[in-house]
Amino acid sequence: SLLSGFHECLSSPVDQLKSYILTQRGADAFLPEITPSAAPQPFLPLLAPSPLSPFTNSTIPKLSGLCMLNFTASQSLMTMTSTDCWAAFAPLLANVICCPQLHATLVILVGQLSKETGVLALNRTLAKPCLSDIEQVLEGQGASDDLKQVCLIHPSNLTEASCPVKDVDEFENTVNSSELLASCEKIDPVKECCDQVCQGAISDAATRIALKSSDPLSMDGTHVLLEYSTRVNDCKTVVLRWLASKLNPYRAKEVLRGLTNCNVNKVCPLVFPNMRHVANSCGNGISNQTACCDAMDSYVSHLQKQTLITNLQALDCATALGLKLQTYNITKNVYSLCHISLKDFSLQVSGCLLPSLPSDATFDKFSGISFICDLNDNIPAPWPNPSLLPASSCNKSVRIPALPAATNAQSSKK
Repeated sequence: SLLSGFHECLSSPVDQLKSYILTQRGADAFLPEITPSAAPQPFLPLLAPSPLSPFTNSTIPKLSGLCMLNFTASQSLMTMTSTDCWAAFAPLLANVICCPQLHATLVILVGQLSKETGVLALNRTLAKPCLSDIEQVLEGQGASDDLKQVCLIHPSNLTEASCPVKDVDEFENTVNSSELLASCEKIDPVKECCDQVCQGAISDAATRIALKSSDPLSMDGTHVLLEYSTRVNDCKTVVLRWLASKLNPYRAKEVLRGLTNCNVNKVCPLVFPNMRHVANSCGNGISNQTACCDAMDSYVSHLQKQTLITNLQALDCATALGLKLQTYNITKNVYSLCHISLKDFSLQVSGCLLPSLPSDATFDKFSGISFICDLNDNIPAPWPNPSLLPASSCNKSVRIPALPAATNAQSSKK
């Protein structure tokens, strides 16, 4: 049901995210450890277009004429990537949606091309014009013109880099390709992050082809380890391209995004500014609760201007911040005292946390760009107990109380 709509022309990406329409949508694809069975329906904010940049304004890309990548065959993939990396919102969706999708697209484009060329990489001469062409195609469909900086991509992302194997035949003669495909052709995005069946097969294959290098590693011990680690990582990209060549683009995208999400949800992407002010107001037993909570609210407001994060990242961020606060002699649970919720760690679009499973933005020419929000109710941020911290995200078992959906849906911060 349509609740409210705003259509404003605003100056900054953060401000533009305040321009949205809220609808409700059933929850059917979120992590069971996080979302209880009676959870309220998640929000689906629709980011309304600015009158100055209509969504229908697609342009014909100026291509180099040098790149063999088949953009036509991957048209739906390119369109999805353009939507995920929409110009105004790419920096705000970068960590969870835009950059994982862009990196998957690069892998799939080169992987699909290898079916014709027999090579799992572009040569260094073609990598630069091909990357430029990819950017042109995406920008022509509305993506940010700054994706190189937002997602830290370079022409080397299309080459073999330091990996010694790029030929398909040599690759398949070196690795157990049937086992690799069986392990990775379909993954469970929840179980894979803990069981690491596909990730283990990829690491094994990457290690095998990395060892085929004829270049001797440097003599210095630390440098050898760094150089070897870089080589294995570069070879993992080659392995992923081979997988992408064996799957259709949609299936490849699902697998690649699932693998990326395992890493995304392990790390809090927020930068924590200096917390001396909070330490002064909340340390040594909290003599003035109002002053402490004012300091906490002020501190958290800085976090809310950074980026959209997932519900699992919010748990990681709550733990990381709590542990930092404890080093400043803040022993009381200031999250509970000051009513700090998980959603307070994410960019404030109606208190939106993104789902921890891979998701994409969607486009509608009438209402704009939309994406799913999960956990919009006021889930209390858990205050960490250093002696009881889980060893990994696989051990997280946070039971989240469900609140009435209607109540949540009608309370939105702008």
